[in-house]
Amino acid sequence: MLFRKLALLAVTLTWLSLVKAQEEDLLSLVGSDEKPEKQYVDYAFKSSRVIMSHSMELIRPGVMDLRILHRFGNINKGIYEMFGLDNASMRLGFDFGLSKNLMIGIGRSTNKKELDGFFKYRLIHQSHGPGSIPFSLLFVGGSSMTLLKFTDTTRKNYFSSRLGYYGQMILGRKFSESFSLQFMPTVVHRNLVPRPEDPNDVFAAGIATRVKLSKRISLNVDYYYRLNPNPADGTKNPLSVGFDIETGGHVFQLHFTNASGMNEKVFLLETTNDWAKGDIQFGFNISRSFQLKKKK
Repeated sequence: MLFRKLALLAVTLTWLSLVKAQEEDLLSLVGSDEKPEKQYVDYAFKSSRVIMSHSMELIRPGVMDLRILHRFGNINKGIYEMFGLDNASMRLGFDFGLSKNLMIGIGRSTNKKELDGFFKYRLIHQSHGPGSIPFSLLFVGGSSMTLLKFTDTTRKNYFSSRLGYYGQMILGRKFSESFSLQFMPTVVHRNLVPRPEDPNDVFAAGIATRVKLSKRISLNVDYYYRLNPNPADGTKNPLSVGFDIETGGHVFQLHFTNASGMNEKVFLLETTNDWAKGDIQFGFNISRSFQLKKKK
């Protein structure tokens, strides 16, 4: 019930802001002799990821983004486990900007020895001026494959059982230099489920935001509410809270989350930690961009 009220409030504020933005664009044309130009809005987020989620930003064409993600164990394990620092997993990823509106990425996670890949395409780019559109709309599609050995070798195991897929729409807006918000309807498909009663397709409604705190630091939050999980499987909705720290070509992301996995299939379908019980993990992401192709 609380999530529904918050979602309704967010949608209402978004609608009011869109109306206000359109009015401001129209007012800016009144009494001006200069021919206005259409200008696109960028840097709603400092990275192509919020924390766990894709953001509405893309890697620039000709750029490779090296991403190193670290996730430690539960903080509530205490001093014996060094508050989770003794247990760590990671993902190494390479993202590439192919054009202004298209990027791809690949990665390898130590968690379940998973390979994953994705593409992200921008359908609508937020802009202001003539023919302006007050929001951005993107589509993300991806898949993952576990390389763990099959535990039951007495049965016939299929390669397709290793695979999972997801599709996501991102509807977002940069409201000001200090605030951005996006919504992320998502569907995840598993070819093989742990139990017969588990759904192969799980639908989720995600929300993410960025609040700028200073010139180089911002507060980021992303959360997913799953619409049709198996209530008996013990999994939870993933919530992540963190900070982006920009230092030249690097972006450091320090965060706290209840999700252990670092791709959509795992963090949406296999998160068992509970924030209410203190099952919180500290992690950090490092993003370093390399210009592979000369700028035109």
